Amino acid sequence: MPTFPLPDISLDGRVVIMTGGDRGLGFSMAKAMAECGAKLVIASVDAEGCQSAAKELDGLAVTTDILDLAQCRNAVQKAVEAFGQCDVVYNNARRLMRGPDLPPHGNSLPFYETDPEIYRQTIEVNVIGTFFMARAAVEHFRDVGQGKIINVSTSRRNFSGRRNSPYGVTKAAVESETLIWARDLDGSGITVNSFLPGGSADSDPNRVKDPNKPLLPVDIMDPLAVWLSSDRSDKANGCRFVGKLWDPSLDPDAAAEGAREEPVFIEQQEPAAG
Repeated sequence: MPTFPLPDISLDGRVVIMTGGDRGLGFSMAKAMAECGAKLVIASVDAEGCQSAAKELDGLAVTTDILDLAQCRNAVQKAVEAFGQCDVVYNNARRLMRGPDLPPHGNSLPFYETDPEIYRQTIEVNVIGTFFMARAAVEHFRDVGQGKIINVSTSRRNFSGRRNSPYGVTKAAVESETLIWARDLDGSGITVNSFLPGGSADSDPNRVKDPNKPLLPVDIMDPLAVWLSSDRSDKANGCRFVGKLWDPSLDPDAAAEGAREEPVFIEQQEPAAG
């Protein structure tokens, strides 16, 4: 039985691209949306993982390096060719604090001890890769007059806490991208929002577990992912949602409102003239 039961929302006819959807939070969200009727396109740089996840979800695998704009465009094109449309893109693929070429305890280091190459890779994947995938999606969304982009972010403490560079730096940039793009697209039928678990999630089987620090379940973001992919989220633009704040006892719209957090950057009003 899932930790967080899914809301009673149909995603029949929706086509969703999930970057990095072959594992962890991305696969869990993709599975939840498939269970609600969506067609999933799994876009990952890991060809084998991509194929395996897509097969399990009866979806489409498109091996994609998000640092290649042509491959991002190809993922959108393949979705349209296979399913006749593309409605939602999740920018979930990212260079984490843990993963390939990093020790099990991760890359949580003072910035002056961080490998410069890892720093560069993290900036490129998380900031530029997110831009490339969003750019490819918007090229299609503007043609059809609608679409949703959801950028996976992180908790506020990672933007300023010690040992959170480069990951926190990249996610602060993603929050800025989200707000700017939402304004660029305001009124177009295309929305851009950010989305995060609300803490460290149990999504990495190789992670060194700390018995004194319980992890959030891997399905923590699933109910909100379903809501954000549905037409019930059409009016949400430039918003930030936190998975762990979802209250399944509420109506889905009320639960989503309760899980909405103030954007990281609050615009200051210009002083009145005179």
